[in-house]
Amino acid sequence: MRVIMTLAAAWAAVSLWCTPSKGDVKVEKVAYFGQPNCYKLTNGTVEVIVTTDIGPRVIRYGFVGKANVFAELPDDVVQTEWGAWKPYGGHRFWHAPEVKPRSYAPDNDKVAFEMVGTDGIRLTQAVEQHTGMQKEMVVTLDPVGTGVKVAHRLTNKGVWSVEAAAWALTIVAGGGTTIIPQEPYISHDDYVLPARPMVLWHYNDFTDPRWTIGKKYIRLRTEETMNFAQKVGVANKQGWMAYLNGGTLFVKRFPYMPGAKYPDEGCNCETFTKGTFMEVETVGPLMTIQPGDTIEHVERWFLFGDVKPGTTEATLDAAIAPLVAKTSLGDL
Repeated sequence: MRVIMTLAAAWAAVSLWCTPSKGDVKVEKVAYFGQPNCYKLTNGTVEVIVTTDIGPRVIRYGFVGKANVFAELPDDVVQTEWGAWKPYGGHRFWHAPEVKPRSYAPDNDKVAFEMVGTDGIRLTQAVEQHTGMQKEMVVTLDPVGTGVKVAHRLTNKGVWSVEAAAWALTIVAGGGTTIIPQEPYISHDDYVLPARPMVLWHYNDFTDPRWTIGKKYIRLRTEETMNFAQKVGVANKQGWMAYLNGGTLFVKRFPYMPGAKYPDEGCNCETFTKGTFMEVETVGPLMTIQPGDTIEHVERWFLFGDVKPGTTEATLDAAIAPLVAKTSLGDL
Protein backbone atom coordinates (compact mmCIF):
# COMPACT_ATOMS: atom_id res chain seq x y z
CA MET A 1 0.00 0.00 0.00
CA ARG A 2 1.56 3.29 -1.11
CA VAL A 3 0.91 6.29 1.16
CA ILE A 4 0.62 9.68 -0.55
CA MET A 5 0.81 11.84 2.57
CA THR A 6 3.42 11.76 5.32
CA LEU A 7 2.32 9.21 7.93
CA ALA A 8 3.46 8.71 11.48
CA ALA A 9 5.93 5.92 12.17
CA ALA A 10 4.63 2.42 11.54
CA TRP A 11 2.32 1.20 14.28
CA ALA A 12 3.51 -1.91 16.14
CA ALA A 13 0.72 -4.44 16.58
CA VAL A 14 0.51 -6.42 19.79
CA SER A 15 -2.03 -8.83 21.25
CA LEU A 16 -5.65 -7.88 21.79
CA TRP A 17 -5.12 -7.59 25.50
CA CYS A 18 -2.03 -6.26 27.21
CA THR A 19 -0.75 -4.87 30.48
CA PRO A 20 1.20 -1.61 30.09
CA SER A 21 4.87 -2.15 30.88
CA LYS A 22 5.14 1.18 32.69
CA GLY A 23 1.61 1.23 34.06
CA ASP A 24 1.03 4.68 32.55
CA VAL A 25 -1.89 3.81 30.27
CA LYS A 26 -4.32 1.06 31.17
CA VAL A 27 -6.63 -0.58 28.67
CA GLU A 28 -9.72 -2.56 29.61
CA LYS A 29 -12.79 -3.94 27.92
CA VAL A 30 -15.98 -2.23 29.13
CA ALA A 31 -19.67 -2.01 28.33
CA TYR A 32 -20.68 1.56 27.50
CA PHE A 33 -23.35 3.37 25.50
CA GLY A 34 -25.37 0.17 25.27
CA GLN A 35 -22.43 -1.46 23.49
CA PRO A 36 -20.91 -4.56 25.15
CA ASN A 37 -17.54 -4.50 23.39
CA CYS A 38 -16.00 -1.11 24.07
CA TYR A 39 -12.42 -0.45 25.16
CA LYS A 40 -11.31 2.20 27.61
CA LEU A 41 -7.87 3.80 27.70
CA THR A 42 -7.05 5.75 30.84
CA ASN A 43 -3.96 7.32 32.38
CA GLY A 44 -5.70 8.21 35.64
CA THR A 45 -6.39 11.78 34.53
CA VAL A 46 -8.60 11.29 31.49
CA GLU A 47 -10.25 8.36 29.80
CA VAL A 48 -11.11 7.58 26.19
CA ILE A 49 -13.66 4.94 25.20
CA VAL A 50 -13.95 3.50 21.70
CA THR A 51 -16.65 1.24 20.28
CA THR A 52 -15.99 -1.93 18.29
CA ASP A 53 -19.59 -3.06 17.60
CA ILE A 54 -20.06 0.10 15.51
CA GLY A 55 -17.69 2.69 14.12
CA PRO A 56 -14.92 3.57 13.98
CA ARG A 57 -16.03 5.81 16.83
CA VAL A 58 -14.68 7.43 19.99
CA ILE A 59 -17.78 7.66 22.16
CA ARG A 60 -16.28 9.16 25.33
CA TYR A 61 -13.50 11.59 26.22
CA GLY A 62 -13.43 13.21 29.62
CA PHE A 63 -11.75 13.58 32.97
CA VAL A 64 -11.96 10.43 35.07
CA GLY A 65 -15.15 10.48 37.13
CA LYS A 66 -16.54 13.54 35.34
CA ALA A 67 -18.95 14.20 32.50
CA ASN A 68 -18.38 13.11 28.93
CA VAL A 69 -17.22 16.03 26.80
CA PHE A 70 -18.83 14.28 23.83
CA ALA A 71 -22.54 13.91 23.15
CA GLU A 72 -24.24 10.51 23.32
CA LEU A 73 -27.13 10.17 20.85
CA PRO A 74 -28.24 6.53 20.77
CA ASP A 75 -31.67 7.19 19.24
CA ASP A 76 -30.98 9.65 16.40
CA VAL A 77 -31.33 8.31 12.84
CA VAL A 78 -30.85 9.81 9.37
CA GLN A 79 -32.46 7.77 6.58
CA THR A 80 -30.54 7.53 3.30
CA GLU A 81 -30.89 5.46 0.14
CA TRP A 82 -28.04 3.32 1.49
CA GLY A 83 -29.79 2.65 4.79
CA ALA A 84 -30.02 4.19 8.26
CA TRP A 85 -27.07 6.35 9.25
CA LYS A 86 -26.90 7.02 12.99
CA PRO A 87 -24.97 9.98 14.41
CA TYR A 88 -24.43 8.12 17.73
CA GLY A 89 -22.52 11.11 19.11
CA GLY A 90 -18.84 11.14 19.92
CA HIS A 91 -16.08 11.39 17.34
CA ARG A 92 -16.40 9.89 13.86
CA PHE A 93 -14.61 9.88 10.52
CA TRP A 94 -16.10 10.89 7.15
CA HIS A 95 -14.70 11.79 3.76
CA ALA A 96 -15.37 15.24 2.31
CA PRO A 97 -16.87 17.03 0.48
CA GLU A 98 -20.29 16.33 2.01
CA VAL A 99 -22.88 14.77 -0.26
CA LYS A 100 -25.76 12.36 0.27
CA PRO A 101 -25.63 9.44 0.38
CA ARG A 102 -21.83 9.06 0.10
CA SER A 103 -20.93 10.96 3.26
CA TYR A 104 -23.68 9.18 5.19
CA ALA A 105 -22.55 5.62 4.45
CA PRO A 106 -23.79 3.70 7.52
CA ASP A 107 -21.20 2.70 10.12
CA ASN A 108 -23.45 0.44 12.17
CA ASP A 109 -21.36 -2.74 11.87
CA LYS A 110 -18.44 -4.19 13.79
CA VAL A 111 -14.94 -2.85 13.21
CA ALA A 112 -11.62 -4.68 13.49
CA PHE A 113 -9.82 -3.93 16.77
CA GLU A 114 -6.10 -4.08 17.46
CA MET A 115 -3.85 -2.77 20.21
CA VAL A 116 -1.05 -0.47 19.08
CA GLY A 117 1.81 -0.60 21.55
CA THR A 118 0.61 -0.17 25.12
CA ASP A 119 -1.23 3.12 24.72
CA GLY A 120 -3.14 3.00 21.44
CA ILE A 121 -5.97 1.27 19.60
CA ARG A 122 -6.46 0.81 15.87
CA LEU A 123 -10.05 0.59 14.60
CA THR A 124 -10.56 -0.50 11.00
CA GLN A 125 -13.90 -0.42 9.25
CA ALA A 126 -14.78 -2.87 6.49
CA VAL A 127 -14.57 -1.44 2.98
CA GLU A 128 -17.64 0.69 2.31
CA GLN A 129 -19.83 -1.26 -0.09
CA HIS A 130 -20.88 1.64 -2.26
CA THR A 131 -17.79 3.85 -2.21
CA GLY A 132 -14.91 1.37 -2.13
CA MET A 133 -13.28 3.42 0.64
CA GLN A 134 -11.95 2.04 3.93
CA LYS A 135 -11.62 4.08 7.12
CA GLU A 136 -9.09 3.46 9.86
CA MET A 137 -8.75 5.39 13.09
CA VAL A 138 -5.78 5.05 15.45
CA VAL A 139 -6.41 6.51 18.92
CA THR A 140 -3.41 7.00 21.22
CA LEU A 141 -3.53 8.34 24.79
CA ASP A 142 -0.60 10.22 26.30
CA PRO A 143 0.77 8.49 29.43
CA VAL A 144 0.56 11.76 31.39
CA GLY A 145 -1.88 14.64 31.10
CA THR A 146 -4.93 14.89 28.85
CA GLY A 147 -3.44 14.57 25.38
CA VAL A 148 -4.89 12.23 22.77
CA LYS A 149 -3.69 11.68 19.22
CA VAL A 150 -6.21 10.55 16.60
CA ALA A 151 -4.94 9.52 13.17
CA HIS A 152 -7.64 9.22 10.48
CA ARG A 153 -6.59 7.12 7.49
CA LEU A 154 -8.64 6.80 4.33
CA THR A 155 -7.72 4.12 1.78
CA ASN A 156 -9.11 3.73 -1.71
CA LYS A 157 -9.92 0.03 -2.11
CA GLY A 158 -11.77 0.59 -5.37
CA VAL A 159 -10.64 0.49 -8.99
CA TRP A 160 -11.00 4.21 -9.80
CA SER A 161 -9.20 7.26 -8.47
CA VAL A 162 -11.25 9.33 -6.00
CA GLU A 163 -10.86 12.97 -4.97
CA ALA A 164 -11.62 13.22 -1.27
CA ALA A 165 -10.41 14.61 2.03
CA ALA A 166 -10.29 13.00 5.47
CA TRP A 167 -12.88 14.72 7.67
CA ALA A 168 -12.83 14.45 11.48
CA LEU A 169 -16.13 15.34 13.17
CA THR A 170 -16.79 15.49 16.90
CA ILE A 171 -20.32 15.80 18.27
CA VAL A 172 -19.88 17.49 21.63
CA ALA A 173 -22.33 17.66 24.53
CA GLY A 174 -24.76 20.55 24.21
CA GLY A 175 -24.70 23.67 26.33
CA GLY A 176 -21.37 25.12 25.24
CA THR A 177 -19.66 27.35 22.71
CA THR A 178 -17.31 26.59 19.82
CA ILE A 179 -14.36 28.97 19.58
CA ILE A 180 -12.43 29.55 16.35
CA PRO A 181 -9.47 31.94 16.38
CA GLN A 182 -9.36 34.89 14.03
CA GLU A 183 -6.13 35.63 12.21
CA PRO A 184 -3.86 38.06 14.09
CA TYR A 185 -4.89 41.68 13.66
CA ILE A 186 -2.79 43.78 11.25
CA SER A 187 -3.67 47.36 10.43
CA HIS A 188 -4.77 48.24 6.90
CA ASP A 189 -1.90 50.72 6.93
CA ASP A 190 0.54 47.84 7.25
CA TYR A 191 -1.02 45.05 5.14
CA VAL A 192 -3.70 45.12 2.46
CA LEU A 193 -4.06 41.48 1.32
CA PRO A 194 -6.75 39.14 2.75
CA ALA A 195 -5.97 36.99 5.80
CA ARG A 196 -8.02 33.86 5.03
CA PRO A 197 -11.37 32.74 3.63
CA MET A 198 -14.49 32.41 5.77
CA VAL A 199 -17.17 30.28 4.12
CA LEU A 200 -20.92 30.50 4.68
CA TRP A 201 -23.88 28.26 3.86
CA HIS A 202 -27.27 29.24 2.45
CA TYR A 203 -28.85 29.00 5.89
CA ASN A 204 -26.35 31.31 7.62
CA ASP A 205 -27.78 34.27 9.51
CA PHE A 206 -25.33 36.43 11.44
CA THR A 207 -28.21 38.20 13.19
CA ASP A 208 -28.81 34.89 14.99
CA PRO A 209 -27.90 35.48 18.67
CA ARG A 210 -25.89 32.25 18.82
CA TRP A 211 -23.11 34.01 16.92
CA THR A 212 -20.48 36.26 18.48
CA ILE A 213 -18.01 37.67 15.96
CA GLY A 214 -15.10 39.37 17.69
CA LYS A 215 -11.68 40.74 16.89
CA LYS A 216 -9.94 37.61 18.21
CA TYR A 217 -12.56 34.86 18.02
CA ILE A 218 -15.58 33.60 16.12
CA ARG A 219 -17.96 31.96 18.58
CA LEU A 220 -21.05 29.80 18.03
CA ARG A 221 -23.09 28.52 20.96
CA THR A 222 -25.82 25.91 21.28
CA GLU A 223 -29.37 26.95 22.13
CA GLU A 224 -31.96 24.26 22.82
CA THR A 225 -34.90 26.43 21.73
CA MET A 226 -33.37 27.28 18.33
CA ASN A 227 -33.76 24.04 16.40
CA PHE A 228 -32.46 25.30 13.06
CA ALA A 229 -28.97 25.14 11.68
CA GLN A 230 -26.02 27.51 11.63
CA LYS A 231 -22.55 26.73 10.29
CA VAL A 232 -19.28 28.39 9.41
CA GLY A 233 -16.01 27.21 7.88
CA VAL A 234 -12.63 28.91 7.71
CA ALA A 235 -9.08 28.35 6.56
CA ASN A 236 -7.69 28.10 10.06
CA LYS A 237 -3.96 28.86 9.91
CA GLN A 238 -3.69 29.03 13.70
CA GLY A 239 -4.08 25.26 13.88
CA TRP A 240 -6.56 25.02 16.75
CA MET A 241 -10.21 25.30 17.64
CA ALA A 242 -11.97 24.73 20.96
CA TYR A 243 -15.26 24.01 22.67
CA LEU A 244 -16.01 25.45 26.11
CA ASN A 245 -18.80 23.88 28.15
CA GLY A 246 -19.42 24.18 31.87
CA GLY A 247 -15.88 25.25 32.64
CA THR A 248 -14.23 22.45 30.61
CA LEU A 249 -12.22 23.50 27.57
CA PHE A 250 -11.77 20.93 24.80
CA VAL A 251 -8.98 21.94 22.40
CA LYS A 252 -8.32 20.38 18.99
CA ARG A 253 -4.95 20.85 17.32
CA PHE A 254 -4.58 20.13 13.59
CA PRO A 255 -2.29 21.05 10.70
CA TYR A 256 -2.78 23.71 8.06
CA MET A 257 -0.91 23.17 4.80
CA PRO A 258 -0.31 26.42 2.84
CA GLY A 259 -1.05 26.00 -0.84
CA ALA A 260 -3.08 22.82 -0.37
CA LYS A 261 -6.56 22.49 -1.82
CA TYR A 262 -9.19 22.17 0.90
CA PRO A 263 -12.89 21.31 0.46
CA ASP A 264 -15.78 23.72 0.97
CA GLU A 265 -13.97 26.54 -0.86
CA GLY A 266 -10.86 26.31 1.27
CA CYS A 267 -11.95 25.19 4.76
CA ASN A 268 -9.91 23.05 7.14
CA CYS A 269 -12.04 23.96 10.18
CA GLU A 270 -15.84 24.03 10.52
CA THR A 271 -18.53 24.09 13.18
CA PHE A 272 -22.25 23.33 12.98
CA THR A 273 -25.08 23.67 15.48
CA LYS A 274 -28.82 22.95 15.61
CA GLY A 275 -30.60 23.04 18.95
CA THR A 276 -28.33 21.31 21.46
CA PHE A 277 -26.40 19.57 18.66
CA MET A 278 -22.88 20.88 18.04
CA GLU A 279 -20.09 19.57 15.84
CA VAL A 280 -16.44 20.61 16.07
CA GLU A 281 -14.86 19.61 12.75
CA THR A 282 -11.47 19.59 11.03
CA VAL A 283 -10.64 18.58 7.47
CA GLY A 284 -7.52 17.52 5.63
CA PRO A 285 -6.59 18.61 2.09
CA LEU A 286 -8.47 17.32 -0.94
CA MET A 287 -6.33 14.64 -2.58
CA THR A 288 -6.67 12.46 -5.64
CA ILE A 289 -6.49 8.99 -4.08
CA GLN A 290 -5.43 6.33 -6.53
CA PRO A 291 -6.53 2.71 -6.00
CA GLY A 292 -4.55 1.29 -3.10
CA ASP A 293 -3.42 4.71 -1.83
CA THR A 294 -3.99 6.10 1.67
CA ILE A 295 -4.31 9.64 2.99
CA GLU A 296 -4.06 10.64 6.64
CA HIS A 297 -5.35 13.50 8.77
CA VAL A 298 -4.23 13.87 12.41
CA GLU A 299 -5.83 15.67 15.34
CA ARG A 300 -4.46 16.18 18.86
CA TRP A 301 -6.94 16.65 21.72
CA PHE A 302 -6.52 18.34 25.10
CA LEU A 303 -8.78 19.08 28.07
CA PHE A 304 -8.61 21.82 30.69
CA GLY A 305 -10.89 22.12 33.71
CA ASP A 306 -12.19 24.97 35.84
CA VAL A 307 -11.93 27.52 33.01
CA LYS A 308 -13.62 30.84 33.84
CA PRO A 309 -14.26 32.76 30.60
CA GLY A 310 -15.91 35.84 32.06
CA THR A 311 -18.35 37.86 29.98
CA THR A 312 -16.23 39.60 27.35
CA GLU A 313 -13.87 38.59 24.59
CA ALA A 314 -11.00 40.07 26.59
CA THR A 315 -11.76 37.91 29.65
CA LEU A 316 -12.27 34.86 27.43
CA ASP A 317 -8.91 35.47 25.79
CA ALA A 318 -7.21 35.89 29.16
CA ALA A 319 -8.70 32.57 30.30
CA ILE A 320 -8.00 30.36 27.30
CA ALA A 321 -4.97 31.81 25.46
CA PRO A 322 -2.46 30.57 28.10
CA LEU A 323 -4.07 27.12 27.97
CA VAL A 324 -4.02 26.86 24.18
CA ALA A 325 -0.35 27.91 24.30
CA LYS A 326 0.36 24.75 26.30
CA THR A 327 -0.91 22.53 23.47
CA SER A 328 0.75 21.51 20.24
CA LEU A 329 0.51 18.99 17.42
CA GLY A 330 3.70 17.34 18.59
CA ASP A 331 5.25 14.75 16.29
CA LEU A 332 2.92 13.59 13.55
